[in-house]
Amino acid sequence: MKLNERAEVYYPQGPVEQLDALCFAAHQDDIEFMAYGGIFDCYKNGKKFGGVVTTDGAGSPRDGKFARYTDDEMKAVRREEQLAASRIGGYGVQILLNYPSAAVKSFADKRPTADFAEALKAYRPAVVYTHNLADKHDTHVGVAVKAIEAIRTLKKPDRPKKLIGCEVWRGLDWICDDEKLIMDVTGGRELGLELMGVFESQIAGGKRYDRATDGRRFANATYLASHGVDTAEQVAYGMDLTPLIEDDALDILGYIKGFIDRFWGEVEKRLGRVL
Repeated sequence: MKLNERAEVYYPQGPVEQLDALCFAAHQDDIEFMAYGGIFDCYKNGKKFGGVVTTDGAGSPRDGKFARYTDDEMKAVRREEQLAASRIGGYGVQILLNYPSAAVKSFADKRPTADFAEALKAYRPAVVYTHNLADKHDTHVGVAVKAIEAIRTLKKPDRPKKLIGCEVWRGLDWICDDEKLIMDVTGGRELGLELMGVFESQIAGGKRYDRATDGRRFANATYLASHGVDTAEQVAYGMDLTPLIEDDALDILGYIKGFIDRFWGEVEKRLGRVL
């Protein structure tokens, strides 16, 4: 791979030639919070999962024992946390691209897109996970758009078969039920908590992402169906972005608007039955 000069490539279990799944994430810890459906599937079935973290972690909020850490010190801490997670999760590869957030949020900056394309060509994953297009964090949405752009640079036979947008700074319970991608992670809670617990620098900073994500997975499973007993203990939701990598002419803004319009249509129809 020809990645940017700041990039790092780490093989927790020795070099791999191909991955079953690859996640493009904005920050250290995003992979473990949003793409656990892919992590757990690979972990329990002997498949290869890989992660790409795009930013360097310099802008992280900090409190507690990390309150006085400099940006460089925080980057070092977050790097070690991410590498530890890759070992615990049995990842095939962990890539750290070390861009500033500004590079990800700039549509004109194509360097991260080029690095994403290099990783895709190198590891040829069948499934790619990234942030969903309705996320409320600009850097997350920037990564999702660049992931789509990167996949579109590949010839169609060389592209992943599926692209999934995942939950972080906005849940996906609002998507119409027949459009939700259901990732059942029942039986994986212990590993999930261990992975999330690695990121002490974030949790100690006053944001209990581990509790919130664990609770979201429980809530997704219970609130999925109003009529019927639970069939899963924990569920992660995904947004199907696959059509955007099958049809290059498909407009990204129009595509996400379609989800929102169909959600409104469902709400309007239900209210219409009782008003």
